[in-house]
Amino acid sequence: MLEDIKKVLVDALDIDENLITPDARLKEDLDIDSLAAVELSLELETEFDVQIEDEELEKLVTVQDIIDIIKEKQA
Repeated sequence: MLEDIKKVLVDALDIDENLITPDARLKEDLDIDSLAAVELSLELETEFDVQIEDEELEKLVTVQDIIDIIKEKQA
């Protein structure tokens, strides 16, 4: 799952793959602002066939949070 998330982050937002770890913080470590977060959410929804609500998006702080929400929605 982490590798799939990395691919989306690298392809959609041009983030250095070496910075992407489960505990990397989206805003502080990966420089994902609110506009990039919306773009990321759309890419994740397409890639993983899930729906991420705005309220859920606001709660995502780390890469692990993304992994957790996708796993939860795919269950």
